[in-house]
Amino acid sequence: MNAPKEDTLAVRISRVLAERIIAGTIAPGTRLRQDHFAEEFGASHVPVREAFRRLEAQGLVVSEPRRGVRVASFTLAEVKEVAEMRAALEVLALRHAAPNLTAAILDEAEDATGAVDSSRDVRSWEEANRRFHRLLLAPCNMPRLLATIDDLHAASARFLFATWRSEWEARTDHDHRAILGALRRGQVDAACATLARHVQWIGHRPVPVSGGKHRDSFAIVG
Repeated sequence: MNAPKEDTLAVRISRVLAERIIAGTIAPGTRLRQDHFAEEFGASHVPVREAFRRLEAQGLVVSEPRRGVRVASFTLAEVKEVAEMRAALEVLALRHAAPNLTAAILDEAEDATGAVDSSRDVRSWEEANRRFHRLLLAPCNMPRLLATIDDLHAASARFLFATWRSEWEARTDHDHRAILGALRRGQVDAACATLARHVQWIGHRPVPVSGGKHRDSFAIVG
């Protein structure tokens, strides 16, 4: 009788923890304790375990025998994989979206890239950047493709927040304006080529860790 309620609670717990992991509030490598989250959410261990399984399926945590569950770290190879997948799938979506892009949509996308350029922190930059991409791709009207791209953007956000939680500087995104210019001129091939290059640009930054040391961290900045 309690299964549906526990399932609903597991979904809520997994969503909250996913948001924290993606935002970098819970750092890569952190161990997740069932007791801690059962107490926080006023739940038994059953929905917490199910939430952990959901997070593992998303690639956000890993389960290790006799060591419990920890937040997954990520490597340069994983960042490159997401970048290459984004390039391939976003170009596919843009080619299908291009015939449906109106002047009004392109104007909205231009407003979004203005917000990208004026962003003073990494979170507002990521939100405006994601909005720019979504505006151009949504008219492809391919829900499964867009859902996969959304998942890749979530992974990109996680890399970004883990690398640039601080010391973010506003920057002008010339690629966004080049993509918009090409689309306004009907040059879809040029827009797609710029988009593919744009989402594969990977930034590098040393991130402080305990003991006064640093680790190399990488993120997709596009």
